[in-house]
Amino acid sequence: MWDDAKQLNRLASVLVMVVTMAGALAVVLWLVGQPVFAFREVRMTGPLKRASAAHVEAVIREELRGTFFTMNLDHARRALHAVPWIRTVGLRRLWPHHLEVTVEEHEPLARWNDSELINTRGEVFSADWNDELPQLAGPAGRAVEVATQYRAWSALIAPLALHVVEVRLSARGSWLLRATAPERALILELGREEPQQRLARFVAAHSRTVGALARAGTRVEQVDLRYRNGFAVRVPGFRERMGQQRIGKPMPKSLASAGQSAW
Repeated sequence: MWDDAKQLNRLASVLVMVVTMAGALAVVLWLVGQPVFAFREVRMTGPLKRASAAHVEAVIREELRGTFFTMNLDHARRALHAVPWIRTVGLRRLWPHHLEVTVEEHEPLARWNDSELINTRGEVFSADWNDELPQLAGPAGRAVEVATQYRAWSALIAPLALHVVEVRLSARGSWLLRATAPERALILELGREEPQQRLARFVAAHSRTVGALARAGTRVEQVDLRYRNGFAVRVPGFRERMGQQRIGKPMPKSLASAGQSAW
């Protein structure tokens, strides 16, 4: 090989090319790291309603350690996403010295399982919130389903001037709804089977049943909708004040003893 001039020339050419490319790469890496390419302006699109602007700015300052070419956008995106109330983050370089930051905040729908929040998309997140919110609860992984039912049932009972403040799904799949109106609260036990249909039947019968009792001055505190063709109501002091009064059909003794009336 060392006596072959052609091979030596070819090897020398390859070595020169490698050295040249390495040198060029070193120059490029040196150039892109120069302060002349540092970010000089950060543009935030959209106002922050709930996330701390100071917190967001501090994270951005911490992440602006690179230049237009060297800043790790994925790392910065993850850091911003960890800020409470931030749902999504978009980062975009704008030549030559600008960084555009677009954030979307969570829109709270309700509290979830007493310790977290759930947004309008059914996504669970953690953040501080002191204002009143409905309470939703259920097994892990069922947040979207519970949020969907909350919205559907809120619309269904709205004509009764009732406002849903709590929806719970038990580990066994049983639904419970709590609603309020001025000066009264009502618990609705929906059970596991056909909760939507059961609630719809209750709404249809409300004016001549629970509504009629309310107009007569009788307060109903709980309704059990887990019956196939009717429902039972719990009235505080019902037995003492009304005895074995019939409403629609004979009242089962088991319900009467519990202070309930059945339709």
